[in-house]
Parts: sequence; C-alpha cells; structure tokens
Amino acid sequence: MSGPVVTRFAPSPTGFLHIGGARTALFNWLYARGRGGKFLLRIEDTDRARSTPEATAAILSGLKWLGLDWDGEAISQFARADRHAEVARAMLAAGHAYRCYATQEEIEAFREAARVEGRSSLYVSPWRDADPSTAPDRPHVIRLKAPREGETVIEDSVQGRVVFRNEQLDDMVLLRADGTPTYMLAVVVDDRDMGITHVIRGDDHLNNAARQAQIYRAMGWKEPQWAHIPLIHGPDGKKLSKRHGALGIEEYQRMGYPAAALRNYLARLGWSHGDAEFFTDVEAREWFDLGGINRAPSRLDLKKLDHLTGLHFSAMENAAVLQELEAYLAATGAPALTEVQRPALLKAIPVLKDGAKSYGQILERAHFILTQRPLSPDAKAAASLDSVSHSILSELTPHLQNASWERDRLEALVTECAAARGMGLGKLAQPLRAALAGRMVSPSVFDMMLILGRDETLARLADARAGGDKTEGSGAPDS
Repeated sequence: MSGPVVTRFAPSPTGFLHIGGARTALFNWLYARGRGGKFLLRIEDTDRARSTPEATAAILSGLKWLGLDWDGEAISQFARADRHAEVARAMLAAGHAYRCYATQEEIEAFREAARVEGRSSLYVSPWRDADPSTAPDRPHVIRLKAPREGETVIEDSVQGRVVFRNEQLDDMVLLRADGTPTYMLAVVVDDRDMGITHVIRGDDHLNNAARQAQIYRAMGWKEPQWAHIPLIHGPDGKKLSKRHGALGIEEYQRMGYPAAALRNYLARLGWSHGDAEFFTDVEAREWFDLGGINRAPSRLDLKKLDHLTGLHFSAMENAAVLQELEAYLAATGAPALTEVQRPALLKAIPVLKDGAKSYGQILERAHFILTQRPLSPDAKAAASLDSVSHSILSELTPHLQNASWERDRLEALVTECAAARGMGLGKLAQPLRAALAGRMVSPSVFDMMLILGRDETLARLADARAGGDKTEGSGAPDS
C-alpha cells in the first residue's frame, strides 16, 4: 500500500483500558511509528448509555502511562454522527441502501417462522426491492443493500484469505429509525475520513470486516489493509476474563511494573522477531511487522513479565526509575517523596533496582532510606538485637569511626570483627542489618552503609546498642 501509513486505536469508553486493548494500541503504535506514519486515537462513544467521561479519562491515562503517544486530538465518534448519516443518505441515493419499514414485531415473526421451518433466520426485508411509492408513513431504518450472491473476500495480513458467502450476510442497518448511525457505518466512515491505511485489531472483529468491506465497496472507497490479531488467553488457555485477575492497564501500574517492561511484554504477546525476548522501544519500532504476528492466541504469563521487568530495571537510567517510582506512589495513593528522601533514593537506585521485579520491591528495599531514626525494628529484626548482638556492635563501632568509608575496607573490618568472635560474616551481618534497616530483608549491609554514610550508620548502631532509646535524627543519608 503506497503513501504514508496511518493506523488508529478506537476503544469504546465503557470501562477501563484492558490488557488486550493495550496490546492492540501498541501494535498500531509500533507499526505506524516504525514507518514514519501517524497513530490516531478515536473514542467510539456512540453507545451513550454505556459511555462515560470517567472511562474515556481512564483510557487516555492508561495510554499515556504506557508511553503510547498519538497524533492530533482524540476524535469523538459521536460528534461525527451527521457525517455518518450523510454517507448513509448518499448510499440510499446511489441505490446501495434502502428504507426498511418493517417493525420489530414483523422481524421477530419472520425469524420465529424461519426457526420453525428449519431455514436460515437471517432477516430478508420485503422492502429491499419494493416500489418506494408503496412506502407507509411511519418510522423506518436505512439498510445496506448487500450483495446476495457470490463472496466477500478479506485479504488479511494475519489471517490470510478469509472468505464469507454473501448469502450468510444480511442487509445490516446503517441508520436507525431515530436517525442515529450504527457502529458498523460509523467505523467505516471514520476510518475513511481519517485516512486509515491499516486496520489492526482483535480477530473478534473479523466478521465485522466482511460487513464493513461491503460499505467500502458500495461507496467506491479504497479499503484499508486488514490485520486481525488473535486474542489473549489466560494461563489456563481460556479467553481472558476477570477470573484471571489484573486486566486493566492501571492495575499493572499499581502492581509496580515499569511501562517499558510492559510494552516489551505486550509486543512479544503474539508477535515475535526471531528469538529476541528483551528489546528496546527503538528496536521494537524497527522490527515490528504484521508478518511476525502469530495466528494462535497468546497466553498471559506474569512470570515472563517479571523476568522482563528485571531486565528493564537493569537497563533503565536511574533518574527514569525514580521518576516512574514517584508515579507509582501516586497511582497507589502512597505519600510522595520528601525533598530529603528524593536525592537519597536516587543515590540508592543502582542497589535497589538490582534484581527487583516491581517498584513495590524497590520501595521495600528502600525502607532503610525512607524511615527515620529512631528505627522501629520489626519482630525478626528485634529478635536479632539481643545482648550478644549489642556487644558485637559495640566492638565494631570504634573501628568504623575511623575507617576509610569504602566498600573493601568496610567488608574487611566487619569480617575481622566476625572472625575475632569465631563466627562467619553472615552471622554478624544479621544484627548489623537489623540495626541499619530495622528489618531482615534489605540490600547488602555494605551497600546500606555506603548509602547512609558514616554519621548516619554510627547513629543507627548507637540506637540499636541503646536498645532503641528515642534519639533525634533526620534519617537522611550524608554524603
């Protein structure tokens, strides 16, 4: 297809941005951005009873968090209703559509009779070829005059050649009796007017493509390239649903995943580029193509997402980790970082992100920075700070007071102190960890000592030796 690539994401604002929709948006974004094209956003809000401003806001927020920027303003499908009706009237004038005066009761009676007689219940309107002069003066819909014979063929970039027998496609309604356009008509008109060259969407829309193609062909419009991608299934192989847990993009943010890792994971969820598992946005935009999309449904596997998260944390700039961490705090309703905590945390990011699988884990490891003296040790930490431990920390403190504050020297001092007591380094590290962090899960004691600095380290050891006496302190690392 010649000319610039233009793709779109067209969600209905009736709920959150679910993981399947996010992947569809990502595929459209990657395909357009990788070819210097445009990625457009359309909110399909024609269902006024179910569409809400809150859902629209959630979709926009989810796309922004995921890092999927779109060109221009988001388009409201409802706002274009007059244009949709205009096209329906043009089709009517050209003989590609007709007025149908059948009542709902007549349609139901037709279908019931068809079921009783064992024939197709696909509605055949008696008004399709009726003389317009016989039309009654009553409300009516406008239906597409679909071809009755032959086939409607969809050449799909993912599914291949898909054939629909026209006898199985009815004359769908284009305009309702109240003059409002149907979804099928609105989608085609909007895609055509927006210059969409590639329609990349879930394969649950494949049947819609046949109906929509008939509108394109009736109007003499060039069809977009179709690409219907398989849906995402849960770990059990069944269609993804609420029973599988987190579905909304905002939930993945609250679970602590970095946006880059989720983009990487979603790109691999149904698409592949050789054996590549971990890749950057630049590589994804360069590599992504429709031919790499699998026909089989993909399975959601959070263990793979966890693995990719660890790889992305390692690759991320420390400042970027801190920025997303602050967004995570806001998303989860946690207190924002203080002006004292922020630089301290940035200094510790290289240690905190190592091996982490979520921002929650990073925050858990950062407890020793975010807390203030005097620390309140948890039960396990308190248990390790017994009289023997106090004695060991008392012996260690003078050596630390005059030591060169470098990792090798600190490790040597603690190792020597442990050996003098006839114990291994790990045994001594337990009370030292409890004194510095107030808990037994933390970064290395030497990492904590370097981050906290000499003064704060010695102050925390003094607190621990005193059995937790309340002393004043900022909890801020010195430099």
